[in-house]
Amino acid sequence: MSLNKIILTLLMTLGILFSSTAQEKFTISGTISDQNSNETLYGVNIIATETKTGSTTNEYGFYSISLPKGTYLIQISYVGYQTIEETIVLDKNIRKNFSLFESSQQLKEVVVSDRKVKAEIRKPEMSVNKLSIQEIKEMPVILGEVDIVKSLLTLPGVTNAGEGQSGFNVRGGGADQNLILLDEATIYNSSHLFGLFSVFNPDAIKDLKLYKGGIPARYGGRLSSVLDIYQKEGNSKEFHMNGGIGLISSRLMAEGPIVKDRGSYLVAGRGSYAHLFLKLTDNDNSAYFYDLNTKISYKLNENNNLYFSGYFGRDVFSLNETFVNTYGNSVLNLRWNHLFSDKLFSNMSFIYSDYYYGLELDFVGFLWNSGIKNYNFRYDFKHYLSDKLKLTYGANAIYYSFNPGKIEPSRSDSGINADQLDKKYAFESAFYIDAEHQLTEKLTVSYGVRYSNFLRLGEQTLNVYENNQPVTFNSAFQIYESAEPIGTVSYGKNETIAQFDNFEPRLSVAYALNDNQSVKASYNRMSQYLHLISNTQSPTPLDVWAPSDQFLKPQLLDQYAIGYFQNFKDDNYSLEIESYYKTIKDRVDYIDGANLIANEAIERVVLNGRGRAYGIEFLLRKNSGRITGWLAYTLARTEQQVAGRTPDEPGINNGNWYKTGFDKLHDLSVVGNYKLNEKWRFGATFAFQTGQPVTYPNGQYEYLGITIPNFSSRNDSRLPAYHHLDLAATLTPSKNKDRKWFAEWVFGIYNVYNRQNAASITFRQNDETAKNEAIRLSIFGIVPSVTYNFKF
Repeated sequence: MSLNKIILTLLMTLGILFSSTAQEKFTISGTISDQNSNETLYGVNIIATETKTGSTTNEYGFYSISLPKGTYLIQISYVGYQTIEETIVLDKNIRKNFSLFESSQQLKEVVVSDRKVKAEIRKPEMSVNKLSIQEIKEMPVILGEVDIVKSLLTLPGVTNAGEGQSGFNVRGGGADQNLILLDEATIYNSSHLFGLFSVFNPDAIKDLKLYKGGIPARYGGRLSSVLDIYQKEGNSKEFHMNGGIGLISSRLMAEGPIVKDRGSYLVAGRGSYAHLFLKLTDNDNSAYFYDLNTKISYKLNENNNLYFSGYFGRDVFSLNETFVNTYGNSVLNLRWNHLFSDKLFSNMSFIYSDYYYGLELDFVGFLWNSGIKNYNFRYDFKHYLSDKLKLTYGANAIYYSFNPGKIEPSRSDSGINADQLDKKYAFESAFYIDAEHQLTEKLTVSYGVRYSNFLRLGEQTLNVYENNQPVTFNSAFQIYESAEPIGTVSYGKNETIAQFDNFEPRLSVAYALNDNQSVKASYNRMSQYLHLISNTQSPTPLDVWAPSDQFLKPQLLDQYAIGYFQNFKDDNYSLEIESYYKTIKDRVDYIDGANLIANEAIERVVLNGRGRAYGIEFLLRKNSGRITGWLAYTLARTEQQVAGRTPDEPGINNGNWYKTGFDKLHDLSVVGNYKLNEKWRFGATFAFQTGQPVTYPNGQYEYLGITIPNFSSRNDSRLPAYHHLDLAATLTPSKNKDRKWFAEWVFGIYNVYNRQNAASITFRQNDETAKNEAIRLSIFGIVPSVTYNFKF
């Protein structure tokens, strides 16, 4: 085909695509916010009821709808807020801002009804879960501490590695395959106190979304999921404080105007104090955390807004002051929102993220510091081309600095010599474009592509191996071993060591059978250039992040999903059913006996394999009435294979597929909330998961007087099933109308029937009977709690 014909075909296609814009159309745009605080609201639905044309607000509360000239009834609805309707005469472009009242408040003539949580029928958005902060706060949790990450575990397709374990797993993926964003900044460790609490202070959180599939092209760098969390902007109308006092931690948040209705600030802090009680018992051990959330928002004019936000958190764990472990995240983000027109919105961000890990061993006299930093620039655009077509496009660039470890003597008499493991550097860039396109009244599609490029950079000296194989196979003993280097090669500063690039297409389709039912399908390819080097199923602070290079190849995922969505009984109930299948290339696993700590040549203990995961998810919600809640069930399988590189090599597990440590065949969660009256609310959560896969010894033999265990196939056994029931009751005392103080008491019982869930099982020989025995380690039994929350 000639160039002229290609250009002509493209112009004809664009003409058809934009033919609807040839009519005389006008645009209504603006922001939607909370009436009391001016806090902008994310995900608000705006619909012109006559044409059923609609839009939703973006992360900064902005919306835009283009319609033919005429008079329209505009309906605005949002979870937890009262729905309003207003008649608009659209004979010119209109800038119109709306304010919503919370459902508990009274609004005058514009009240229609309370907005229900229901399945999105027409949007081509699937494999996405949303929880409101109010829902999260009503769920019973361990030790009375409201926890965003723990609440995600009640959703279909989301599990964890066990009780007291950090991180979460989505559709069988590893915890390192989740992209966790707080105000667009990457969080590398989402847990406090080794998994007991999450790093997210619920008082400071505005909104969150979990993408499990059909992930938009603006996200990249991880395979399994995206947890996108935004902090509140602060109240620009009046000063408020709120907080809570619990058994082992407390929190406090202050917000108020810098300039009324124009600028605001927010400061929120948390801290635990259980270690102080240990001091009273002459116990020198301690474990505590503290964190700080900050945000400043300022409206320069109708078209420009500035935001500056930050987070700082630290955990400290100490044993008799001879072993001190300190770790945590620090992030900063400066953002500029600019409205080029009533149809083109932009956001520019400068982001800094730092994860630090420090260890002091006083008995050997050394300090250990490690971590990962990144500097991220991104520029995103939302273009509302017409009522049928919306574009999202942009670019981002990330510079990484990896510190695998630095050792220093902690005192003058230490025998430790200072040493810095080679630092590693990388640069990742990406460009993307996404389109949401309503093709017909019933059919809507979202399609796009992301192009990513990754450069592994010097300065570093790397090993060279025979046949370029850092792992060798010992045929005599039938084991894999670390290869010995035959030389080295040096790279200068910012010199390219390895380079990768990938096109990552995304596609989602929604077909509405009617106003209450739809079927959807999606496909997405994702690439991940960072690897979490860990020998545990759950992330630990000592885990080290490493960039892709000539040996550690980028991981590539292809995921397919199809689903059915329905709202019924006047939207009081909703049903979501999804099935998915995904494959992963170059998922690493470790040879037997791999040493991962302070290993400068990690390529000598890893092998590249592949993974697959498939399952079906059910989510049934009751959205209104005194009793609300949901039932989530997932039937799933997750497997991995590391085949031999040659016919003479067996690979791992003889080259056969084996269950990963994240495989949970059955996962059931039931969440219920009951509002008895204005004073009392009750909540209950039941969770059941198939036990975690493990490798048990299945026999033993003696050799030269030594008893040697014989192990079964990799992950061929399981821990016992994991389950518990939690209860909570919230008491809101009667409030005098003239008082500005609001308070509530939250009483909870975690693990009501005292289930001793196994965190691990170890084997030993009984000293008295000489018989082998299995020892179960359990973290929690029944745990009561009480928390006092206040606001003024």
